[in-house]
Amino acid sequence: MNKSKKNLVCKTLLVLLGVFTAIILVKYLPTILELTMSPDKFRSYIVSLKNSGSIVFIAFQVLQTVIAPIPGEIIQIAGGYIYGVPIGLIYSMVGMLLGAIIAFYFTRMLGGSFVEKLLNEKNSQWIKDIMDSKKFSIILFIVFLVPGLPKDFLIYVAGLTPIKPLKFFGILLVSRFPWLLASVSIGANLHYRNYTSTIIVSLLALISFILGVLYKDKLINKLSYNKDSQESYKVN
Repeated sequence: MNKSKKNLVCKTLLVLLGVFTAIILVKYLPTILELTMSPDKFRSYIVSLKNSGSIVFIAFQVLQTVIAPIPGEIIQIAGGYIYGVPIGLIYSMVGMLLGAIIAFYFTRMLGGSFVEKLLNEKNSQWIKDIMDSKKFSIILFIVFLVPGLPKDFLIYVAGLTPIKPLKFFGILLVSRFPWLLASVSIGANLHYRNYTSTIIVSLLALISFILGVLYKDKLINKLSYNKDSQESYKVN
């Protein structure tokens, strides 16, 4: 199969996947949001599915990565609560990676103009600046690593840049790993009623998140600093 035919097949699959996802969202989004707002409800639902529960759990993580309004922390905490740390972490990482692949290639193969339009409509000059930076990979790692910084949309944005896919997904996995592990650990500790560890990990995550929120504008301004522009950006 030549390259043009492969691209056509990939684009067709992405379109079909997009249509399927849109149908699921229109029909089930209120139910999905209700389930993911409560670890207990989400756990009960996954457990009730028995053998297919793991597949559905991964599908929820994929949706969370592709669609920002779904709270990822709840899903990851539930992963630890249901499966424990090793399996819960693996399922969460697989789901996140699959979702990132969908988002990245959606932009690269189909939705580049759509994402560029969103960049123009939003207060996203800082994103445009880091896209043009020679240190884009390092900046991307920092943004993904620091809690409180806007990161979901950057998966789509990365598809507009010349970054190699394997390099991007490697950065994503390494930078998101500590916080995936923290969320899954909280869920596992809750399941085993190890409340001391839960409180310690939760406090560390909360402090990191608060620091990220408080200093995100300064950090983004520093990361996106352009010698040709003295403009300061406020991240919403």
